[in-house]
Amino acid sequence: MRALITGAAGFIGSHLTEHLLKSTDWELVLVDKLAYASNGLARLNDIQAFSQAKNRVHMFPIDIAQPIPVMLEREIGSIDYVLHLAAETHVDNSITDPRPFVMSNVVGTMEMLQFARRLNSRLKKFVLLSTDEVFGPAPEGVAYKENDRYNSTNPYSATKAAAEELCMAWANSYGIPVVIVHAMNNFGERQHPEKFIPNTVRKILRREKIAIHANKNRTKAGSRQYIHARNTSAAILFLLQKIGNGGSIRLRDKYNIVGEQEVDNLELVQKIHQLMEKILNQSFELNYELVDFHGSRPGHDLRYCLNGDKLARMGWAPPKTFDESLEKTIQWMLNPKNLHWLLVD
Repeated sequence: MRALITGAAGFIGSHLTEHLLKSTDWELVLVDKLAYASNGLARLNDIQAFSQAKNRVHMFPIDIAQPIPVMLEREIGSIDYVLHLAAETHVDNSITDPRPFVMSNVVGTMEMLQFARRLNSRLKKFVLLSTDEVFGPAPEGVAYKENDRYNSTNPYSATKAAAEELCMAWANSYGIPVVIVHAMNNFGERQHPEKFIPNTVRKILRREKIAIHANKNRTKAGSRQYIHARNTSAAILFLLQKIGNGGSIRLRDKYNIVGEQEVDNLELVQKIHQLMEKILNQSFELNYELVDFHGSRPGHDLRYCLNGDKLARMGWAPPKTFDESLEKTIQWMLNPKNLHWLLVD
């Protein structure tokens, strides 16, 4: 089997690369434009993708928002699975400047679908990694199912919804076998420090105040269903193996990959604080404030929530619980050899 992974040097992409290298004997074609969020090849080098699996890994620095040159396509060769993870992802950045998000998430998806059209009939699936944010904020008690109506509230989620619609159109018009997966808030090793969990660890180490997304009255923190990127990777491979075993996945289908539990952001900060004190065996002041992000930056939704019954009925469950994954991740972050990922002074 040969799988092409876009965004392979990014956070989730590198975890998926690592998971496939450990769990399969597949040959991997890695594609990434190596922008700021990828940190060059640092993640792929950290998982020893080139040194330990050099005969199975082929790296191409490509900007997928541009057509892939014909000769480069020939060098890439035939592909069984296109795993499309490349995307701009930071909501704040999308509000400040939406253009890179349109180029990467919309135009880039179109170019990869066109690439998929040019592959021979060997292509088994085109997998798009999308987000829970396409459904918009979830009221208390609501967990969105795969085909519920979309309600994007910021440029990032709008571009991901557009990417999904392109995939569905290419499946209908050209027969591209598409699977769309909605992921929750991913966390784990080697995550960019702009994201909430590594940013919280960094601020606790620096004795800085932590801003926690809350409601307008600043009385209730926002909540998410956090999931380790390794669990997300396991779910993607689970789906691909179902396909390989003659499963009933249709020409175009959607699946929610859901975190094991919903956690509000204040509770998460407190968990991280407790783990840091336990792991380092020292006390840290916890300095935080609840902030009405939505009032100043429309597009910050208080709560996201997905229904994971569809994938669960197929037999999938996260290999590790949230608490297990969080503790292991914090231990890794606090290891002196890994502190550079937090950009600690």
